[in-house]
Amino acid sequence: MRKRTPDHRLLLGPGPSNVHPRVLNAMTRPLYGHLDPDFLAILENVQSQLRGLFNTDNRMTLPLSATGSAGMEAYLGNLLEPGDAVVIGVAGIFGERMCEVASRVGADVTAVRAEPGTILDDAEMAATIQQVRPRVVAFVHAETSTGVCQPVAGIAAAAREVGALVVLDCVTSLGGLPVQLDDWGIDAAYSATQKCLSCPPGLSPISFSDRALARARSRSTRAHSWYLDINLLAGYFGGERVYHHTAPISAIFALSEGLVLIADEGMEARVERHAESAAALIEGLASFGLTPLVAAEHRLPMLTAVVLPERLRGPEEAKLRLRLLQGYGIEVGGGLGSLAGQIWRIGLMGENARITNVEALLCALRRELA
Repeated sequence: MRKRTPDHRLLLGPGPSNVHPRVLNAMTRPLYGHLDPDFLAILENVQSQLRGLFNTDNRMTLPLSATGSAGMEAYLGNLLEPGDAVVIGVAGIFGERMCEVASRVGADVTAVRAEPGTILDDAEMAATIQQVRPRVVAFVHAETSTGVCQPVAGIAAAAREVGALVVLDCVTSLGGLPVQLDDWGIDAAYSATQKCLSCPPGLSPISFSDRALARARSRSTRAHSWYLDINLLAGYFGGERVYHHTAPISAIFALSEGLVLIADEGMEARVERHAESAAALIEGLASFGLTPLVAAEHRLPMLTAVVLPERLRGPEEAKLRLRLLQGYGIEVGGGLGSLAGQIWRIGLMGENARITNVEALLCALRRELA
């Protein structure tokens, strides 16, 4: 087969995902000023829609003008000061990244680790929280590096028992799984637009509870980042709309349209679509000897990690992924860290959670592995 690079990409990796034409079209709208009343009305609606998606009444829910990793920096940088104790659940690379960010803030980090492909143990997390009595407990809802969906309520309850603030990474789950910040007792959460929201990368939807805002206001030291200081951001994203930075107007137009698409479909139908697509993918991959890394009850529907058979491990898996990309325009993700060369991470996120996309990947694999 002649190798070429198709113009179109079917993005079935861990993100970004493909974008709906309506979202792309929204980005072509003429620019408004970031203090234009008409733009502020759109921004207010986006904030309201994000509250609905996060299932929270938090007034400080907003599209941060940066990627999901900046959302992580914003929370840990605002809620932690040097010397503060923090317990972080680590079930993959993004839990490890939380530890790195918290340590750079100067916090005293205690990590509770799970084996790759498994969830954090509620009892172990609760015991550590009781022993450390941290200011903050942080963990990942949907671990993109392993495809694990972490149960939230038990860990959050243990944190609240000792008065700790709870930070949740919802980067891969928001828009594909139900997220219940208020019911779960979450104080701070962040996501990203390029996963299940099916918008271009560049914004991080975030939400601060009143408890989290009170903590940020009562700091004895200023937040290390001026740009991510929630006390300053609140001036623009709160009721006064005081200038802080120039908001990415076109990206917010895109997010606004993406949120309309989610509302039109409805979260119940959206969750079912992701689950059906993931089930079809796992069934189809079994014929090639690719098996799920994660037990069914803890498996993410929007990000499936599959263990490769021995013949496809090591350098072979990267070569096969390159053939899929160059020959068919299909992107899938490799493993990270200790799982590099051993697994694939296949994303069916947002617009890409469709049976037709599953069949496109399976057809390409049949040709390549015949």
